[in-house]
Amino acid sequence: MAKAKTVDARHYDVILAPVITEKSTMLSEFNAVVFKVAGDATKPAIKAAVEALFDVKVIGVNTLITKGKTKRWKGKPYTRSDVKKAIVRLAEGQSIDVTTGV
Repeated sequence: MAKAKTVDARHYDVILAPVITEKSTMLSEFNAVVFKVAGDATKPAIKAAVEALFDVKVIGVNTLITKGKTKRWKGKPYTRSDVKKAIVRLAEGQSIDVTTGV
């Protein structure tokens, strides 16, 4: 009997938002979707969350951390927050519509 994947509350803490940019849209041609994820999320946790929330088969997960830039506002410097992103490759024939939400 197949193990049923259940949606756990912590899955919503791992996947924060989809990243919708020109580059991430081009990745959809290669069956990949980009998500903004929690800073302490691991690759197995990201894979489990995507499979449970969207009911798809994940082949691989690549992660990257974008360091926050130093900016100025009204002459005063501040630093943007660091962002962790996950590029999730899906199995052939699978897709996620990121515009509908979770």
